[in-house]
Amino acid sequence: MPEPTKAELVTKVHQLQNLVDLSGTMLSRIESFSRLGYQYDGDRDIYEALGYKLSLDASDYYAQYSRQDIAKAVINKPVAATWRGDLTISESTDDEETELEKAWADMERRLSIKSKFARLDRLVALGHYGVLLLGFDDVQNEVDFFREVIPGRELLYVKPLTETSSQIQYWEEDTSSERYGLPKQYQISIIQPGGSSSRLISVHHSRIIHVAGEDLLENEIEGTPRLEAIFNRLKDLEKIVGGSGEMFWRGARPGYQGKVDPEFNMTQETIDGLKDQISEYEHNLRRIMVNQGVDLQALAAQVADPTAHVEVQLQMISAATGIPKRILVGSERGELASTQDRENWFDMIESRRQEFAEPRVVRPFIDRCIEYGALPEATLEGYGVEWTSLYEQSDKDKAEVGKIRSETLKNYSSAPVNQDVIPPEAFFKLFMSLTDEQIELINEQREAAIDEEALDFENQLEEPEI
Repeated sequence: MPEPTKAELVTKVHQLQNLVDLSGTMLSRIESFSRLGYQYDGDRDIYEALGYKLSLDASDYYAQYSRQDIAKAVINKPVAATWRGDLTISESTDDEETELEKAWADMERRLSIKSKFARLDRLVALGHYGVLLLGFDDVQNEVDFFREVIPGRELLYVKPLTETSSQIQYWEEDTSSERYGLPKQYQISIIQPGGSSSRLISVHHSRIIHVAGEDLLENEIEGTPRLEAIFNRLKDLEKIVGGSGEMFWRGARPGYQGKVDPEFNMTQETIDGLKDQISEYEHNLRRIMVNQGVDLQALAAQVADPTAHVEVQLQMISAATGIPKRILVGSERGELASTQDRENWFDMIESRRQEFAEPRVVRPFIDRCIEYGALPEATLEGYGVEWTSLYEQSDKDKAEVGKIRSETLKNYSSAPVNQDVIPPEAFFKLFMSLTDEQIELINEQREAAIDEEALDFENQLEEPEI
């Protein structure tokens, strides 16, 4: 067996050092997890008493997302709001469409890029990071995935992947590289057609858009899973909601207390038959029991309302995620508080677009496509990312606002004394919430109507009498 070269030995040393660092990090995390819930110097362990898990992984978050309604809403609602509407690229303010704008519009239509971004967003939330695999046409076989992208190639597909399907295989260890400390190579798990099995391929980092979770701390590669901080609350919610269902099952149908007649000789056959009837009553919704020698008396039904307990859990989840409770549970009531919640929610989503979606998903993808020729170069001014406004009113909202304004204006104009108390311009601005431009347009049209009426009157005076 040949002796290893110096370079190979250095590589092995670096790999061992990485393992040592990783082990130290894991031990530090395990030590931190082990102290969760400790009180009174460890004499009381709340996590153990309440049945909470100390450490969580991607499988825990995926299972919770798959089976629990509120967990699904916590992840899906911000994603749906963030990527709602059109996502366009613009380079100039004139009406002429640039080459980059045309190419982006064509790529969006061909590959449904925005929907892929939304899927990636959900996958990122289920773990510490997610990736977007870029399928350029320079790949003729699986070995080509290992190589850097050849410039000037077409993008054929994009594939969002979870953290568990895109493990980091090697890190950049060259301290003189601008990518020092970043992933160098990934091991991607590709599911075979039919979903029965998968295969592993090594992929160069140039073919990967790496997106870390939103809540980054020291680590820029791995963020915080969205369900981590509220995982215990989600479990509590399951206990309350599931427990209330079981409580109703048992409590709404009364239990029975049996009193055996002392003069009745109960045989084993009678006992077995009564047991079968009781089991059917308990589990199979049997309504009638036939027996002899036993006086069955119904116990008082006990069913408690779990609403208050559910509300506490929802408030805690809302506080941790920033999602207003009315938005989280889908309230449609048109109250003032609900309107304020809607505005706060839109502010949060707008911030999420500017601080997460655009700088960490959209622009890295576009820049990578420009770098390798899948999209044309931008102009000297660069390009901008334009989102559909969240605050744009629907047709129904516009109709309701118009109805309210017309009724308000009718009440104002029906009593002339109102105009002496509140001048029209102040009324339009304070009570009708019109902008200065809208008020100016009203005044111009009113003056034009007055001038037209005056002109008609003058014309009538000048007409000769017949």
